[in-house]
Amino acid sequence: MKERKEEYHQTGEGRKELDVFDEQWLHTERLGRISEVQKNSYLIRYWEREIPAKLSGKFYKEETMFPVIGDYVTFRYNPKGDSKIIEICERKNFLTRPDTAKSMKEQPMAANIDYAFLVMSLNDNFSVNRAVRYAATVLQEGVQPIVILTKVDLCPDVEKLKEQLKEMLPQIKVHAVSALTGYGMDKLQVYLQPGNTIALLGSSGVGKSTLVNALAGTEIMKTGEIREKDAKGRHTTTYREMIELPNNVVIIDTPGMREIGLCDVDEGIDDTFEDIAELAAQCRFRDCTHTNEPRCAVRQALENGQLSKERFELYRSLHVESRKSADMKAIAKARKALNKTRKR
Repeated sequence: MKERKEEYHQTGEGRKELDVFDEQWLHTERLGRISEVQKNSYLIRYWEREIPAKLSGKFYKEETMFPVIGDYVTFRYNPKGDSKIIEICERKNFLTRPDTAKSMKEQPMAANIDYAFLVMSLNDNFSVNRAVRYAATVLQEGVQPIVILTKVDLCPDVEKLKEQLKEMLPQIKVHAVSALTGYGMDKLQVYLQPGNTIALLGSSGVGKSTLVNALAGTEIMKTGEIREKDAKGRHTTTYREMIELPNNVVIIDTPGMREIGLCDVDEGIDDTFEDIAELAAQCRFRDCTHTNEPRCAVRQALENGQLSKERFELYRSLHVESRKSADMKAIAKARKALNKTRKR
């Protein structure tokens, strides 16, 4: 993956090649990056160009996974129509979430991410539980989550809410910002290093588009006005898109999500609650339920005040949800395989 990323960024020859197209292009594969996905249509970022493309037939024949935004892909250029996507390069990581709380179909979000900005606004949208769910989902794939609290100008208790998050997520950075006034925006520069890819995750109306405009220093995304009656913004991003900033930083904006379910993300939950996972590893029994077992390190930490009851209860409930959803997903997968066998 690292070699492919360096190959994509290290030369500018591709900028000239499209202008001097000849027949050899039809037989030569080039490396680009998926910048937009809408149903069966794709846009490939090839230097400054956006190239419309479709999948080659093998994706349908082999029933392989389709490209998602952020994927590096090889393609054959067609100057007179849609280019053909040939292959998806090895992924650094791949973010998904359950499509709905009831359906265990995975909905792809993005690939090859360095940081995930978990964006919440400091009004009715603020939710510690949601932040924890986002964190567990992205940590499961090895992506570093960063909590971004927007619209500080609308909140009189910014520090109080930040402390609530830090108590539940002590190892994750939390930044409070105002994209309109510039407050706190300088703290985000550390993540905007050339070559980094940042995914924005959050509900509708939390100010993701406004945040992107502030990071870019110009209005490159449409924004919606906030409604006075419930402090919610209008939904302006309806599909995933990739924005490249002048300093070669890539931002992937995603549609707002009302809820985020958990499915088979036990490792991500343990990474989110790293201290509790470490305590559990010290229990006498490997399958300790932390209820009545002797020499339970977790119960001892609860009793002496080292661990708060609220954090432990959330940790346990998220694990239950994750495992239940994983079981449902496995059952659905088995049923699909059985039905496929019966049709043969």
